[in-house]
Amino acid sequence: MSDLLENPKAGRVRAVAALAKKDVRAETGLFLLEGPQAVREAIEYRPELLRELYVTPTAAARYGLDDAPVDTWFVTEQVLDAMADTVTPQGVVAVCQQFPTSVKDVFPDAAAVVETDGGADQEARVDLPGIVAVLEEVRDPGNAGTIIRAADAAGADAVVLTGRSVDPYNPKVVRSTTGSLFHVPVSVGVTLADAVSRARGLGYTILAADVSGDDLPEVRADGMLDGPTAWVFGNEARGLTSEDLALVDRAVKVPIYGKAESMNLATAASVCLYESAFAQRTARSSTGD
Repeated sequence: MSDLLENPKAGRVRAVAALAKKDVRAETGLFLLEGPQAVREAIEYRPELLRELYVTPTAAARYGLDDAPVDTWFVTEQVLDAMADTVTPQGVVAVCQQFPTSVKDVFPDAAAVVETDGGADQEARVDLPGIVAVLEEVRDPGNAGTIIRAADAAGADAVVLTGRSVDPYNPKVVRSTTGSLFHVPVSVGVTLADAVSRARGLGYTILAADVSGDDLPEVRADGMLDGPTAWVFGNEARGLTSEDLALVDRAVKVPIYGKAESMNLATAASVCLYESAFAQRTARSSTGD
């Protein structure tokens, strides 16, 4: 633990605060992590990614961060306010290394060569992840972060953000994941067409959440959620284009039984991901897997 940092205008403080800007994140490969819960998740699951931790003495004692496994500085409330992206920070800010997953790891080659017990090589299907969420032109940081969190909670295997979507290391996205960013692989920068092509080559069912689609319970009853599924979620205002929808196997909508005019994107995505999780677990139970 270093001496107390007291100057809100110090170079170190400005460098941390600058990570709220996308161009600085892109240049440095770093991102801002705020709040005790997110920092605890990073310490538990990906401690190697932590570069620096800044904490007020009060917060260090309250959240047990006195001996965190990272270079740590005590700071004043004024310094923390200058670093943080939030209006009312919780006394903890960390700097982390970005860690995007390659889309090739999310959707690997359709077949792999494996060695059998007898020593002969044979071609075999790879073990497919059960659920992948693909975000196309999702621009709202809160929605993107909440979908990552919902995907984690539903047991999804990965989240793919196309190049038209928000940066997953945007401070608001990171906060909205509440630490789930460190649990589920997140791939960035791929086009929707490439992601869908890779998924289809592996045998995924490709479903798009769209108001023009069939009711979700009907799609589940048809058995389309029982196997590996890639869900495509579109822009908050415009949804998916006709060209986007032409790429998928089926469009699906979450039915609204009450008087609500519409459903928030992240809420609808959460329902879809959980329906897939329920269906896949039911299918596995029925086959004894």
